[in-house]
Amino acid sequence: MVRFAERTGIRSTERTRRYLWTDAFAVCNFLTLSDATAGRAHRDLAIELVDRVHHTLGRHRPGDSRFGWLSGLGEAEGELHPTRGGLRIGKPLPEREENERLDQELEWERDGQYFHYLTKWMHALNQVSRRTRDPRFNVWARELAETACSAFTREEPITGRRRLVWKMSVDLSRPQVAAMSPHDPLDGFVTCAELRATAAVLGATAAGPTLERELAQLAAMLDETEWLTADPLGIGGLLFDACRLGQLVASGAIDKTSLLDDVLIQALDGLRLYVAQDDLRRSASQRLAFRELGLAIGLLGTRFMGPADPELLEALREYLPLGSTIRTFWLNPEHRHAASWTEHLDINEVMLATVLAPEGFLAL
Repeated sequence: MVRFAERTGIRSTERTRRYLWTDAFAVCNFLTLSDATAGRAHRDLAIELVDRVHHTLGRHRPGDSRFGWLSGLGEAEGELHPTRGGLRIGKPLPEREENERLDQELEWERDGQYFHYLTKWMHALNQVSRRTRDPRFNVWARELAETACSAFTREEPITGRRRLVWKMSVDLSRPQVAAMSPHDPLDGFVTCAELRATAAVLGATAAGPTLERELAQLAAMLDETEWLTADPLGIGGLLFDACRLGQLVASGAIDKTSLLDDVLIQALDGLRLYVAQDDLRRSASQRLAFRELGLAIGLLGTRFMGPADPELLEALREYLPLGSTIRTFWLNPEHRHAASWTEHLDINEVMLATVLAPEGFLAL
């Protein structure tokens, strides 16, 4: 994490290099290190990183004809509400122009906004509030949730069904990729419930959006039949949602035991499919570490879930050795020399750190 902070300009003279997904995990990792050392240095790094992200990804990129905060707020107001316009992904290429043809491969390198990246940042902000007891970060997270849920929600013209689109433009004015991720409504629902629970604990409910409408809309989108996936990062995401659901149920914040069981069943079925693929027999050059590490992190979440169905929980914990296998493989320095590791160095190192010390990310 120190190397990451120096390499990406958090605490060095290097040019700042921000990427929303990676930075969300990094904030949580710094909080873990702060808890472990009982000092302020790592907590200060987490707060410094929050500020860097908001002032980089919450504003239009250099070279854009637009400037200032994505929300369009003035400088002073934008400082008070830095997430009101959402946050850019941080991709290397500018977003696709409105009339430009979609190139599926190139789109992965283009900027914009992803709903599931925004929810990770909401979670990171919320974790800062929980650790510092400062409600300001939770308020920013709820303002981001309100903005994201409104901007990403679209109504199908024939069925009238509401859904979340996959990718929006930087200014949230138009979809860049209109397809829907079936996991986004679940991720959004759990995240909004988490933010509300923290606001209640901190006595900050009146200071920002209540998210009641957003929770109701997201709940109406939930469809557990669509959650099944054999993708390791996707399974890890389901387990992360289940981890938070279990803790929220245990604390009395929400009453969603049946939803928790549904998520665990889908994650368990996905694990069986993933293991059958035998992907872990491939060489390092044929594997993407951050996707596998996402699964390893999710599996560790089974230790935090609380009142889940005991049989389901036990069945999932049988896969903990799978997470250990992934961790051991990527801790091997020889495997970290592969191009598949070095080409994604920031996200790989940060998520490996989360596997090694997951409390700041997983424990509410």
